[in-house]
Amino acid sequence: MHPLSNLTAIAGIGASPQGKVPGSTALTLAVEAFKRAIDDCGLKKSDIDGLLTMPGTTAPEGAWNYLRLGETLGINPRFTGSMMLGGATAGALVHQAAMAIQNGLATHVACVFGDAASTGRFRFDRVSGWGDAWDIWGYMAAAANSAITASRHMALYGTTSRQLAEVAVACRRHASLNPEATMRKPITIDDHQASRWVVEPLRLLDCCLISDGGVCVIVTSAERARDLRQPAVLIRGIGQGYTTQNMERADWWYAPHQKQACDAAYRMAGVSPADIDVAQLYDNFTISVLLWLEHAGFCKPGEGGAFVEGGRIQLGGDLPVNTAGGNLSDSYMEGWLHLVEGVRQMRGQGAERQVADAELCLVTGRGRPLNNANATVLQKDRK
Repeated sequence: MHPLSNLTAIAGIGASPQGKVPGSTALTLAVEAFKRAIDDCGLKKSDIDGLLTMPGTTAPEGAWNYLRLGETLGINPRFTGSMMLGGATAGALVHQAAMAIQNGLATHVACVFGDAASTGRFRFDRVSGWGDAWDIWGYMAAAANSAITASRHMALYGTTSRQLAEVAVACRRHASLNPEATMRKPITIDDHQASRWVVEPLRLLDCCLISDGGVCVIVTSAERARDLRQPAVLIRGIGQGYTTQNMERADWWYAPHQKQACDAAYRMAGVSPADIDVAQLYDNFTISVLLWLEHAGFCKPGEGGAFVEGGRIQLGGDLPVNTAGGNLSDSYMEGWLHLVEGVRQMRGQGAERQVADAELCLVTGRGRPLNNANATVLQKDRK
């Protein structure tokens, strides 16, 4: 565990307009998010000496994304690069930035993502796994991975579609309180049950959005962050977990490496699940939230469905989850907005959706064919 005096912090956050942004590109959205983030914390562009990026699905430069963005911003960082771990990338880049700050490789690192998936008509409909064999049996699109997970969870533990609906309803309720969310009209469990199948047992309202948008998170030392415009949000603990195996691993569907990530983050932070006040859990599909609740220790394996019943993950419940609406209702920024909302909650800037007296927030990410996972414990700065 890092001593509090040696912690890193998130000092600035910025998000471009979200949803469907005609005329935008992955690059223009990333630039807008960067501008908003440095304005948020009061830094100048010249203060940024670290740049880490995630190429969006419509970014033509791919792994050279950091070069294109750096050129456009007019930044020559001493610490830079791009990474692609799907929905686990945001957390991984923030972790990388924190380690760079701790080791003196940079002073202020901007972690940036931009994508125009909605206007670019990207549908996440390619083969879900490695190689060409997966599509022979119809294993297409990201929903196929999570449909297997949901089917297996239902078969083993009796999880129901109506329990999945509780997740969708909670995220939509929170989005209705978020003026920046894409989908703000409240829904009911019956609305969920009436929505069409996508990949059985997942319905349309079990699935995340497809969105345009950009997000930037600026990481620095806790000491420097305290001298800037916004309250510092401490990066108290980080953890990652991976598997390079897919269907040849019998428990792959359950993504057990997610537990490894959460356990590592708790260990570094010196906290337990009982200490967490609010959670931003990666929700590409509703079943993902059930798994995170189990892996993060909020309930036992197989009990995620029962845990979400009766509004327990809604504001005012036992554990408010995805308080801005998440990937399901806010915007699908592949987990980047989960970090932004975690920061807002720790700053006390959640407005109508603020969790009272919240001091610790768990943020998780997962990506690719369920192979990558990470967890971050954010803490309100008490100084």
